[in-house]
Amino acid sequence: MRICLSCGKPAGTAPSYHPECLAALFETERLPVVDIDLAELDQLALATVGRAALPGAQPKLSADLDVERCTLQVAAGGGHYLLKPQAGTFPHLPENEWLTQRLAAQVGLEISPCALVSLRDGSLAYVVRRFDRPVGGGKLAMEDFCQLAELPPGSKYDGTAERCGKLLRRHASEPLVELLKLFRQFVFNWWVGNGDLHLKNLALLRRPDGRIALSPAFDQLNTRLVLPDDPLAMPIDGKRDNLGPGSWARLAQNFGIGPKAATRVLREVAAALPGALRLVDAAPLPAELREAYAALLRERAPVGG
Repeated sequence: MRICLSCGKPAGTAPSYHPECLAALFETERLPVVDIDLAELDQLALATVGRAALPGAQPKLSADLDVERCTLQVAAGGGHYLLKPQAGTFPHLPENEWLTQRLAAQVGLEISPCALVSLRDGSLAYVVRRFDRPVGGGKLAMEDFCQLAELPPGSKYDGTAERCGKLLRRHASEPLVELLKLFRQFVFNWWVGNGDLHLKNLALLRRPDGRIALSPAFDQLNTRLVLPDDPLAMPIDGKRDNLGPGSWARLAQNFGIGPKAATRVLREVAAALPGALRLVDAAPLPAELREAYAALLRERAPVGG
């Protein structure tokens, strides 16, 4: 089955992008050309440290769209896109992140428009629109949970799910609404085996209407595909592995979420399993990684009480 490399839904013949998906991501129904190869991106990342290159284990660069030429180009700063090429240490991270983000959308998490695009050498890179850079210009205020906790960036792993709940309750405009979203995000990241949901990968964003709310989910991937025994970055109910219904019930209680609402989230994630397995099966990943991803989803599909 050929799928759209933006939304993940069935598509027709090549090129495999729905026009409406390209319009949502690039504001044009034409697929921009990334006229650069992986080796050049590596050199640019080294040459632009502190400017276009951004911190993190996975290489990523700021990019912008040249509308007239319909090309995606590396930007020295302030770009509206992030471009993540293949990483030498861990293969297929762009495909992994794209797939995980599409699964997040399936379970009701907000994500920014994204896609897989081919570089000049044929390798796939992940591109995502920055949610803190509105289309009309300017920049939305954003603080990650490390900043909210008044911790240095190096302490991004010094958090717990419960601490994140307290920070959200203190700073969000509508805490109860956002706490339910955060609960869903923790359930999802456990389900997909993301062991890198740390304090800097959660953020509050001041929306255009002035509300302070959770940002769209970002930097999510299945870390167990490259680190098979990878535990959670932040414990939930005091545990980094082997979570069960009791842990989710206690986290919901800590967040002030009623049992019915928590059960609904768990059931909605569980109900997403058939569609998730179809998407995994069609994803542009090697067969062994698709099989491992699917096995984990089956194993961890939550029980809603």
